[in-house]
Amino acid sequence: MKTKSILSIAMIAMFLASCNQKVSLPDPPDAQKIPKELSIHDHTRLDNYYWLNQREDSAVINYLTAENDYTDAVMKHTEEFQTKLFDEMVARIKKTDESVPAKSNGYYYYSRTEGDAEYPLYCRKEGSLEAEEHIMLNVPEMAKGYSYYNIGSYSVSEDNKILAYSEDTLSRRKYTIKFKSLKGDKVYTDEITNTTGGITWASDNKTVFYTVKHPETLLPHKVYKHVLGTSSKDDELVYEEKDNTFYTFCYKTKSRKYIMIGVSSTVSSEYRYIDANKPNSKFKVIQPRERDLEYGIAHYKDHFYIRTNYQAKNFRMMKTPVAKTTKENWIEMIPNRDDVFLSNFEIFKNYLVVGERKNGLNQLRIRNWDSGDEHYLDFGEETYDAWISANPEFDSDVLRYGYTSLTTPSSTIDYNMGSKEKTVMKQQEVLGGFNKDNYEAKRLWATAKDGTKVPISLVYRKDKFEKGKNPLWLSAYGSYGSSSDVYFSSVRLSLLDRGFVVATAHVRGGQEMGRYWYEDGKLLKKKNTFTDFNSCAEHMVAEGYAAKDKVFAWGGSAGGLLMGAIINMQPELYKGVIAAVPFVDVVTTMLDESIPLTTGEFDEWGNPKNKEYYDYMLSYSPYDNVKAQDYPALLVTTGLHDSQVQYWEPAKWVAKLRDMKTDDNPLLLKTNMDFGHGGASGRFERLKEAALEYAFVLDLAGIKE
Repeated sequence: MKTKSILSIAMIAMFLASCNQKVSLPDPPDAQKIPKELSIHDHTRLDNYYWLNQREDSAVINYLTAENDYTDAVMKHTEEFQTKLFDEMVARIKKTDESVPAKSNGYYYYSRTEGDAEYPLYCRKEGSLEAEEHIMLNVPEMAKGYSYYNIGSYSVSEDNKILAYSEDTLSRRKYTIKFKSLKGDKVYTDEITNTTGGITWASDNKTVFYTVKHPETLLPHKVYKHVLGTSSKDDELVYEEKDNTFYTFCYKTKSRKYIMIGVSSTVSSEYRYIDANKPNSKFKVIQPRERDLEYGIAHYKDHFYIRTNYQAKNFRMMKTPVAKTTKENWIEMIPNRDDVFLSNFEIFKNYLVVGERKNGLNQLRIRNWDSGDEHYLDFGEETYDAWISANPEFDSDVLRYGYTSLTTPSSTIDYNMGSKEKTVMKQQEVLGGFNKDNYEAKRLWATAKDGTKVPISLVYRKDKFEKGKNPLWLSAYGSYGSSSDVYFSSVRLSLLDRGFVVATAHVRGGQEMGRYWYEDGKLLKKKNTFTDFNSCAEHMVAEGYAAKDKVFAWGGSAGGLLMGAIINMQPELYKGVIAAVPFVDVVTTMLDESIPLTTGEFDEWGNPKNKEYYDYMLSYSPYDNVKAQDYPALLVTTGLHDSQVQYWEPAKWVAKLRDMKTDDNPLLLKTNMDFGHGGASGRFERLKEAALEYAFVLDLAGIKE
């Protein structure tokens, strides 16, 4: 690697500034080229930056540090602006706050935050909301001394006496399970390391089931049984998944009667169950796995209820007797519909609630078990999101659901399914004089390259909007069938109040428009995701919702792949792009089965050991398609300890872009040396990352304060 001055770039900039001299930015880091040939299918790729995958190599750390210093130097003139943005983001947050309590097994559970604390308190009250509060987990105290701290989950034993919880202190999503008494002072010494964080109690109040990750793929592949008071070294392996394209998980049914082990891949699933009162029983398979057969299981009384794509592209709802669980016994309850995607369902004693997706929007459908009468909830907005929330009790006529839109803060609502009365239990409070009437949300439809209509959700501040003149922040994800549903963001107000139009492109690869929407954006149709996004950007400009020279794009993880692809295809569309923890070295990663998560992704991207998929991936992989052309300004972020997208993908991509691009636009790489895929863990600390991203685009848009 070419050496730099002994003084860091940031130190140079600070020194010159302190001397009141005009700061001239240093040259950007120049990664050493060490050619490596990668050959398959009689084709050879030359990778000059392959060496960057050595996480422990001092040369790699030095390079990443140099890039960080360079980013700090380039962005130094925005430091005060970043502080201002951060302060206003924090000022909108109600620091002392509390979630809506949810009743489960005789207790009300909730979380709350106090003052400037980065983390919440997890609490409960017995029998009544007027009862004395019991703080189960004091996370602000527990997090002291850690640069990163996260509670994965917690679970209470059936007799309500013992709390099991999981914590991650490394940002690698490797959780340690611990136990504490909720009755008396007993402290348990049991610790279970390297788990996925999930905890499932049997009904004997001493046995828990948990999953662990494969050491290479990082996919959960084993389910263990732990008995309280014994060494975790003696835990019994109750299930091991041998197929490295599948992952496993565990849960207890809402009825509290069964322990379920689920196994899933991109296109197939399988479930096993035992009686929760008999944790030493042998698990029974409900329906053996078949390729392209997906299903999920709930339980009520004498039946299992099943959401499945069995002979149903958009999924349907079935039920089957507990004693006869294979698919030939399944009885249809809600049929497949070509224009409606069945997302999920919730069972109550008197009602069935079905989550559906139609025309790109979520709907909640209520059906009375006895009469068969049904109705839909009316949300009254053009674009929004609604979802079934925590409903742990069967014997209730009240549905708790969540609601938000681009102009409506996140709300928790109780809906009486008999009287049809809605009660807003809580709406996110936005400090600083927020008035939703100052903002307008709209839904547009762009025409994709192949004629497909692609929905766009957008919001802007009414008094800041001038047709054809506003800067645009356009984001998308578009992979894994994960839908980019709209939501309210108090952080986003920092863009809207400065005249930005903020929009989400619901591109193919998500599941907004149903299952076919996902299938038209994966495998050998993946490029639809990228061309859809570019078409949405063009449409926003054509309709006057964005100035042609002020279009900015944001995408993270697989959405970062999207960012890399769109700027290779049509870089002229964008003034600036932010790629957060981007998956950009598609071919090399998918060929390396030792990299975490690779094997489980073959049904999403394809297996490049098959030449057809290799050639197709190679045609869009952002890293492989960097060329000598002008690119927009770029801010690329990653985490050294990222377990989802390895840091070297964005590092290699930036190095290659820096070598080949023909423009003078900023190209910045920011590596968080402490955190992983999700970034910082504290509720305020993570806003510093948002402030950096916002300052980057606002500065490019000519907005300085």
